[in-house]
Amino acid sequence: MMDKEEIKKILPHREPILLVDEVIEKGENYIVAKKHVSLEEPVLKGHFPGYPIYPGVYILEGLAQSAGVLLLGNLGDKSIPLFLGIDEARFKKEVKPECDLFYEVKVLEQRAGIVIVEGKAKVNGQIVAKAKLMLGTKSQNE
Repeated sequence: MMDKEEIKKILPHREPILLVDEVIEKGENYIVAKKHVSLEEPVLKGHFPGYPIYPGVYILEGLAQSAGVLLLGNLGDKSIPLFLGIDEARFKKEVKPECDLFYEVKVLEQRAGIVIVEGKAKVNGQIVAKAKLMLGTKSQNE
């Protein structure tokens, strides 16, 4: 539905910190996005040598970026997504290289420019991480 070049038109992030490769599905209040975790990811060279694991903070950032695509895509302007908070974060399984990591994000609450989303990260249909995230936006003109 949306490739990396289209995502770059919405998010200000760029490699190596752009952590969403494509959007699979997007509705008004939810998004499903994907990241292919390659053995060549720069972070895997040090996390951990001989036993590479995709870092949990990168998984959370990928969920937040997916939420950013949803929120900014709905706004239709050049705002910057802001990651304001994390609650109830849990890591269920290790994420190893050469897998597809799917981000499922849905809006739970929206008020006064703050959005609370529920995010689930999955590999092979199994939850590897989940969290509630608080996000906002800032106009690039401010």
